[in-house]
Amino acid sequence: MRLSPFTLLCGMGFFAIYSSTMAKSPVLPLFATHLGATASGVGLVAAISPMAGIAFSIPAGLLSDRFGRRAMLLAAGVIFASAPALYLFTSGLWQLGAIRLYHGIATAIFMPVAMAFVADLHEASKGEKLGWFSSATLCGRFLAPLTGGWILGVLGAGADDGFFWVYLSCTVAGVLAFGSSFRVRSEKQYAGSHTKWKEAIASLKQVASNRHILMIGVVEAAVLFMYGTIEVFLPLYGLNRGLSTFEIGICLSAQIITLALTKPAMGRFSDQHGRSPQIIWGAALGAASAGGLAFCENFVSLFMLSILTGLSLSVVTSATTAAVADLSRREMRGSAMGIFGTIMDVGHSAGPMVSGVVAAFFGFSAAFLGAAFVLILITGLFVIMLANQKGRPPENIE
Repeated sequence: MRLSPFTLLCGMGFFAIYSSTMAKSPVLPLFATHLGATASGVGLVAAISPMAGIAFSIPAGLLSDRFGRRAMLLAAGVIFASAPALYLFTSGLWQLGAIRLYHGIATAIFMPVAMAFVADLHEASKGEKLGWFSSATLCGRFLAPLTGGWILGVLGAGADDGFFWVYLSCTVAGVLAFGSSFRVRSEKQYAGSHTKWKEAIASLKQVASNRHILMIGVVEAAVLFMYGTIEVFLPLYGLNRGLSTFEIGICLSAQIITLALTKPAMGRFSDQHGRSPQIIWGAALGAASAGGLAFCENFVSLFMLSILTGLSLSVVTSATTAAVADLSRREMRGSAMGIFGTIMDVGHSAGPMVSGVVAAFFGFSAAFLGAAFVLILITGLFVIMLANQKGRPPENIE
């Protein structure tokens, strides 16, 4: 059966993110400790993969503009298929760190290139299609910890057999991701523009100087700053409020499920009603939910605000990605998505680090309020930029 390029991209997204997420959640800290890592060592190893995203997203997008989307998807597929197998032969912490860097490069290549490819294929409905693609990756992100946790629960969280079967499962999913990338076939005009190096570099400079794209990226970074804070500190906050680990798991799962179920609809809504208003209202909802968490005292309120957090992420991110695609021509869309992805990763990484300092001195409630303040501040700057631009068209890259 011949599957469409879009279906294959969604399939690759599911298996790739399923594989990469299972390799880190919940197994990575347990495996690092098994290899003799201290708490600081675990934190260092965990930070390596996101740093790969910051370092490699822009080059990946640029290379996809130069050599075509499919070539870069194949490169990511090779890493997704090979990296999990390397965990099976790891005996030291430095080896684990090197593998995490290698594995992180796959995601850094895949996400901006795949999003650019989806936008290339569906110019008129890119918001909805990007939403469906994101939902496919979110399904993988949701199922991976459940599978990995079940394997470790059955075979032992500190046993060699448990780690072996987890990473073997990651390898199988990675091979399926590579298979999907290998089967992607599309017309030449959808495979990337194959621009010359000089033109590709010039395009990258144009994208990097586009204030509208940069500001949209900063808003998304602020939303992910908020989400990163909640993702890391909600479990500790919940335990301090007397919640069980099971109840906390339900709250965290509610965020992902809400995000996955609503993103296609939110993307379609942004196609029909515009990107900027949706970004603003979604960010406002995110700030309200983060601020509200600071005053939660029971499971019901925490659960409801977790759903609102997932909804705010859906509303904002379904519009921001499509807006960046709107503002960039096809031949430079990979570069635009690469820059956007880098800014986004910076925000996601900075959230836990900055909020961790705030929480250490002032408590978890202050960390949530601080994240809400950051989101309000950045959204306010975005509104001011739009007001100053009123009456003029957006800064499309020509």
